[in-house]
Amino acid sequence: MKTYSRLFRPLILILLAALIVFFAMGAFASRTLLVTGGALLVACVVFTIGYSIYINYRLRSFSLNVSSILSTAQSEALINFPMPVIVTLDNGEILWCNKLCQKTIFTDAEVYGRNISEVFGGMSFHGETQADIPLTYKDKKYSGFIARAEHGETAVNVLYLVDDTDLKFYKERYLQKRATIMLIMIDNYEEILQNAREHDRSQVLPAIEYAIEDYMKQYHAVLCRIERDKFLAVVEENYMQEIISSRFSLLDEVRKIEIADRVPATLSIGAGLHAGSLEDGENMAQQALDMSLGRGGDQAAIKTQNGYEFYGGVSKGIEKRTKVKTRIVANALAELIQSSSDVIVMGHRFADLDCVGSAVGMCRAVQLLGKQACVAINQERNLAKPLVAKLTADGLGELFRDPDELLEKVTKETLLIVVDVHSKHFLESGELYRKCKSVVVIDHHRKMVDYIDNAVIFYHEPYASSASEMVTELVQYFDMNKKLGRSEAEALLSGIMLDTKNFVMKAGVRTFEAAAYLKRLGADTVEVRKLFSSPMEDYQRKARLVSSATVYRRCAIAMSVGFVEDIKLVAPQAADELLSISDVDASFVIFENGSTVEISARSMGALNVQVVMEALGGGGHLNMAACQLPEADIEDAHQRLLAAIDDYFDNLNQK
Repeated sequence: MKTYSRLFRPLILILLAALIVFFAMGAFASRTLLVTGGALLVACVVFTIGYSIYINYRLRSFSLNVSSILSTAQSEALINFPMPVIVTLDNGEILWCNKLCQKTIFTDAEVYGRNISEVFGGMSFHGETQADIPLTYKDKKYSGFIARAEHGETAVNVLYLVDDTDLKFYKERYLQKRATIMLIMIDNYEEILQNAREHDRSQVLPAIEYAIEDYMKQYHAVLCRIERDKFLAVVEENYMQEIISSRFSLLDEVRKIEIADRVPATLSIGAGLHAGSLEDGENMAQQALDMSLGRGGDQAAIKTQNGYEFYGGVSKGIEKRTKVKTRIVANALAELIQSSSDVIVMGHRFADLDCVGSAVGMCRAVQLLGKQACVAINQERNLAKPLVAKLTADGLGELFRDPDELLEKVTKETLLIVVDVHSKHFLESGELYRKCKSVVVIDHHRKMVDYIDNAVIFYHEPYASSASEMVTELVQYFDMNKKLGRSEAEALLSGIMLDTKNFVMKAGVRTFEAAAYLKRLGADTVEVRKLFSSPMEDYQRKARLVSSATVYRRCAIAMSVGFVEDIKLVAPQAADELLSISDVDASFVIFENGSTVEISARSMGALNVQVVMEALGGGGHLNMAACQLPEADIEDAHQRLLAAIDDYFDNLNQK
């Protein structure tokens, strides 16, 4: 009900005042004007008295109706209830409020007949009991609790209010002031110590430390060194949000510091956000730091209860030149192999030359250690059929087994070695992985969130060029009866050549050392090069893809619509070919594969395609990545790719 008296009272008073003035003026003007004014004044007085009687009657009826409703809901208890109480209809109209509500909340406001959404700013009812509804009136904050009551055909909502202004203030202040743990690690600390001159070391390391200290001082953080190359910082939540808003500009500041050979210093940062305790925060920060290091360093990772967020990661990973870790992993892996009954080596779906080459190299090394071993691979669905055919012709065909066939032969002592992949969702056989109790992971791709987290040994080197390079280094430390043969060496070399684009991309010192070792084992580079040849039909398909490409923000984008034979093999080749175009920093090939649209991405390093693909649910390397978009069409995938590219450049410009 609307409060008509409140609306019309000012108008009536103004009208009465005007008539009195009019009547007074008429008394001095003429008799006719006096009579007319007097009649109007009497009529106005009569109307006012009648309207007041009507309003009072309506108010009494309104009060009786409210009293009738409230009596059913124990109105006496509500009137004297020690909390503010408001009764409304389902449409939000306020019928009644108790004394305490009038005294403490609506001290100078008339609310009867008004809508609750006007009073509390957008509040609404859902026809059911509701609890802990945040409400604000003037400068006070309340929590509302709604109980629904029915009286005949009329339903009312009883709103109980709790003034928790102070509680919410201190809660917000606590959330802003609670501690966040950050771990900061200098990525190339060992390289600085080993390779820089004494003069450079005395300048570079203090410069890095000063940059970290100065940055943390801006945000009033507590900073302490916990290891030679590692710092721990405690930051308040509100300052942590500022650091996130700056996208961890400390990464850029440290990257400006260069070592003597013009290699930039880089940091890896891990932070645990919204932790329940300091201990949980430290654990979350360590997990985030591990994730940052696993993705190549030079970036910050934040772990929350809902997953990870990443910042930075735009530069190339710095190659680790020391092989101490490789030797330790090789010894541990050899012991694990010896304690197992048999070994299964498995890669990712649609295995390529690096996947098959590293799997075959590891499988043969295990056999030379005296253990039964095989490679789990789908021989019909892979991108390395020329290599599989060559190895079969060389007498190594018995190594390859179908994953489904191996499920029945897995025992508690079976060891599964996963190569060239660390994500559970991209394995050749997820069922085989789940059935094996002991798992080892050997991979070089930048770490993804859904990584295999139950591995006995997780050998992950994002600085390595390929899984084949990593396996080549490991087998050199195995105590085998004899060395690998020529066929296995060529398989490993083909994997290295694939991922380095013939030793152009991501080929470090250790890459060439691994290739030299394989060459000493008898690998023939001509035979390996033949594995990269393709039929005329595939070459023509690749040419059509390249010719259809368009350039957007220095990114070449090609699309293949409909079914194309061997498209999973042709698309990456087309992406590689597009990089040879001038003024192109990255290439993307969008193609259909059944009900899924896939994108193959390549880069020369100026643009991090891994970050772009991660935005679409994929992953990979800085210069080689891919993603799958289930139930999408080509045009939708194209628009999403353009948006991801825009986001990538927008994030760069925010720094």
